Amino acid sequence: MSERRRVFSGSPYEARFGFCRALRTDDRVLVAGTAPIWPDNSCDADAGVQARRCYEIILEALAELGGEPRHVVRTRVYITDASYTEAVGNAHGEVFAESPPVNTMVVVAGLVDDRWKVEIEAEAILD
Repeated sequence: MSERRRVFSGSPYEARFGFCRALRTDDRVLVAGTAPIWPDNSCDADAGVQARRCYEIILEALAELGGEPRHVVRTRVYITDASYTEAVGNAHGEVFAESPPVNTMVVVAGLVDDRWKVEIEAEAILD
């Protein structure tokens, strides 16, 4: 069995709900659904800013496990309104312009916190 390494971001949900931000097994890294929360628990109202914050958290976890944006092979983006598509999609393009992963964007009825307009998860394969 391969060794598993975990990263925790400090989200209050991690301990209460029993999950980690990211997990590496062999050359694969899975990053859990990531919400746009700042360390002080604030959340910007702008969907594009929220997406950028999600990617910041995702990339920090990925880096801690030895990865870079170029290693991301799949992203899943959940938005609460189709009108956020452009802003959230542009943020995705900024992060992954050099090495675009496959991506799915889905409009959902809601997320855990009413302030959140976007939540993002990612999968990476390290070289």
